[in-house]
Amino acid sequence: MPVTLAAATAQVFRNGAQAGLTRTIGTLGATQVRFIFGLPFAVLFLAAALGLSGQTLPGLSADALGWAALGAVCQILATALMLVVMHRRAFGVAYAYIKTEPVLVAVLGVILLGDHLGPLAWLAVGVVTAGVLIASVKPGEYRALLREGRMIAAGVGAGGLFGLSAIAFRGGIGALEGGDFLIRALTVLAISLTIQASLLGLWLVARDRTAFTGSLRVWRTSLGAGFLGALASACWFTAFALTPAANVRTLALIEMPLAALLAGRLTGKAASRHEVAGLLIVMAGLGLLLASLAA
Repeated sequence: MPVTLAAATAQVFRNGAQAGLTRTIGTLGATQVRFIFGLPFAVLFLAAALGLSGQTLPGLSADALGWAALGAVCQILATALMLVVMHRRAFGVAYAYIKTEPVLVAVLGVILLGDHLGPLAWLAVGVVTAGVLIASVKPGEYRALLREGRMIAAGVGAGGLFGLSAIAFRGGIGALEGGDFLIRALTVLAISLTIQASLLGLWLVARDRTAFTGSLRVWRTSLGAGFLGALASACWFTAFALTPAANVRTLALIEMPLAALLAGRLTGKAASRHEVAGLLIVMAGLGLLLASLAA
């Protein structure tokens, strides 16, 4: 619970930093900051953990590398689909599509890793997902949404890929040989960010050098966003090492009220009734999840 809450908090601030970078260097330039500028911090986190614990790097296996690579690629593809949906649809609606993720993570976790949840946890996943839909979509838009087949497919596809990446990262952590949960989590994080930074960096150099060099010009801000991204990811991966990914990604939706509070402070605008109702339902679902974990 503490590392998931820390991850959600760091992610809210990282998203704010990336939003500022988007206005300066564009969407792709801001996106690659998460990977390229996050990698050095991930390596530093791993080196510090190894030094303080006196442990050595876990033994790598083909399974661990395969899971890490799958998670890395799925996360990049999910981000691309997310950007497509957000470009064509209002942010709140896009968020509702994508945050079907907890349900998909729960199902994929059972199928791929055998991570079974109790009845109360399944109820929590459903309640939280309903809360996200209510908070993100205006009451009069539900009927129109059902006619957006391509956007629904893209949004749910993004959520599914984000979910599959979470499952893959948990699989990679479990497939490492040796080391405690923290060392294994940080090792998979460093491997996955190396893959992501390499793939996205090469693609941008070949296809969009302006986006790539833009982040280098504003390196101070990029470093800050990279640090927050690496910190959030380190906490996510640590949580994946300790409990099924569905629990982590459901509790992660605590970021919704955190983001709403931050947005309210920054813009001075009060939340609408459907947003407040949805957030309350999300909080109730999180309470059910905590109860299931304590049972």
